Amino acid sequence: MAPQYISVALRRQIREDAKARCGYCHTPEAFIGMPLEIDHLFPEALGGATVRENLWLACTRCNDFKGDRIKAVDPQADDEVPFFNPCTQRWQAHFRWSLDGSSIIGLTAIGRATVQALRLNNDFILVARNFRRTVGCWRPLEDHSQDSEAEYNRSASSACRPRRSSVDRGG
Repeated sequence: MAPQYISVALRRQIREDAKARCGYCHTPEAFIGMPLEIDHLFPEALGGATVRENLWLACTRCNDFKGDRIKAVDPQADDEVPFFNPCTQRWQAHFRWSLDGSSIIGLTAIGRATVQALRLNNDFILVARNFRRTVGCWRPLEDHSQDSEAEYNRSASSACRPRRSSVDRGG
């Protein structure tokens, strides 16, 4: 079965819903250097529909590790549980950031299984998070839930903001 077409309007709506960050590792699109992917929460390969309720943004790494799976094993209880669903579940109910903001800690069976299966604290991402924190542009959004998204984005160091290309400026 060929992947279904996702319209530009639906892509925009998903990006807005996800606040332009990965639904799993919460990395902002601006930090990745490429567009986030549209993730089918219930994979197309398993009969998942291409509708807003089944779509979310994911970084390539998280999406690749998830693949066409819908479940993972909780390392604490050794039980198979569903992956975290960023469309229907609150991130803060299943995860929290470590005190230094470098690691994601699973709080529930779903959170722990998702952290392990998607390798949310792999060596590469830890180095990247620590670097961004050191230069002053990484503060996990959930720690500042009272801030609006615009305030959060304004507070990041200007060195961390993507520069507009001449194409974006109309030049």
